[in-house]
Amino acid sequence: MESTDGRLGLRSLTPFVPSPSATLGSDRRPAKETVNTSDPQIGFYYPGPMWYRSEAIKNLLLFFDGVSLLVPSYMENRPEELNPELVIPLKEQGLLRILNPEQHVDQEATEQLATVMVDIITSGVLDRLATDGKTRFHELSRSRLGYYGDSGLAQMLLDELKQRGLARDTEDGVSIPLHPLVRGLVLVLLAQILRPQGRSIGLDLLPVTDRADLVDSLVELLDLPDMASAGRVVSMDLETVGVDLSTVPLDEVLGFRSQYASAYRAYARDVRSCVRDLSQLGRDQAKEALTDRQEKLSDLANDLRRLSRTSWKKPATWGMSAAGAVWAAATGDLLSLVLAGAKAAISGSDPQIQVEAFSYLFSVPRRIGG
Repeated sequence: MESTDGRLGLRSLTPFVPSPSATLGSDRRPAKETVNTSDPQIGFYYPGPMWYRSEAIKNLLLFFDGVSLLVPSYMENRPEELNPELVIPLKEQGLLRILNPEQHVDQEATEQLATVMVDIITSGVLDRLATDGKTRFHELSRSRLGYYGDSGLAQMLLDELKQRGLARDTEDGVSIPLHPLVRGLVLVLLAQILRPQGRSIGLDLLPVTDRADLVDSLVELLDLPDMASAGRVVSMDLETVGVDLSTVPLDEVLGFRSQYASAYRAYARDVRSCVRDLSQLGRDQAKEALTDRQEKLSDLANDLRRLSRTSWKKPATWGMSAAGAVWAAATGDLLSLVLAGAKAAISGSDPQIQVEAFSYLFSVPRRIGG
C-alpha cells in the first residue's frame, strides 16, 4: 500500500510563493458559495487510492452521502482486494464512487498542479530533501502526476524532480518513485484541484483524510505569510464524535445511518460553515467568533457522542475536525489561480471570485480528549 511519511515542512517555502499584487482588504465583499447544494456530498478520501482504516470510513459514511476514491486503472481491483467486506457492498449500494485519474487529472488539472509544483521545485527549496540518499521513495501513479492530461507538462515536472534527486524513472511503466514528502505535497494539492471535477459529474467532492499530518501540511501551505489567505486560516480542534466501528457489521452502520444521518450531516455542515465564516474574518475577530461557534459545535458533538454510546455501547474515540481558508481571488496570487481554476477570469482581481481550500479530518485524537 502506498504511504506518505511526515509533514511537508512548507514554511520553508515562504520566499518562493508570489505575493499578491492586490491586497485583500477588509472592504472586499465576501464571495458567495457557488456549489450546487443539491449535489450529493461525497467524502473525497486522500492521499492514497485506498483508505488506511475501515473504522474511519464507516464513521465517514454517517456524515456524507458516500465516499470517493481516486484509483489509477492499474490499481482498479486494489480496493476490493484490500477490503472486500467493505468495498464490495458499498459499491453495490452506490455509496462508493471510484474516480479515474486517467480521466479526471485532465489537461487543466495538470496545468494547475504544474503551476505550483514547478515554482516550488525550481526555487531549490526542496533540494535539501535529497541530501542523505537514504530516504525510501514511494510510488505515485503517472496518471496522478498528469501524464494523461498533458504528458509534456508531466514529463517536465518529473525531469525537474529527477535533476534534484527527488524522483526516479519509472520501474514498472505505470508509476513514478518520488520522495515521500514531495509525493505528499502533490497529493495535498491534487485533493483541492480536483474538486471542480466532481461538480462536472454532479458530485460535491469534500476532501477528507485520516492522516493528520496531511491536514497539518495544508494548513502550513495556506498560512504562509505571503499567501493571500495569511491570517485567515482556520484549523478546528479534533472533537470526538464517534466510536470504533471496525467490528460493527456494515448493515448495522447503515441502519444507524438511516435513522440519525440528519444529525451527523448537520454537524459536518456546521464544521465546514465555521471554517468558511471564520476564515473571512481577521484573526482577532475570528478568535472572538470562534468561542461562540465552538460552544454550539460542542453541544452538537455531545449529542453525537450520546447517540454513539447508546447505540454501540462503546466510548467515543474517533474525532472529526476541519481546516481551511476562503478568500477572494487577487491578481498575482498563484494559489488563487490554481484553486479557482486555471481558466478562471481573475486577471481583474474580481472580488466575487471565491477561492476555498478545505479538508475534513477523521482520526483518533492525538491526546485523550482531543
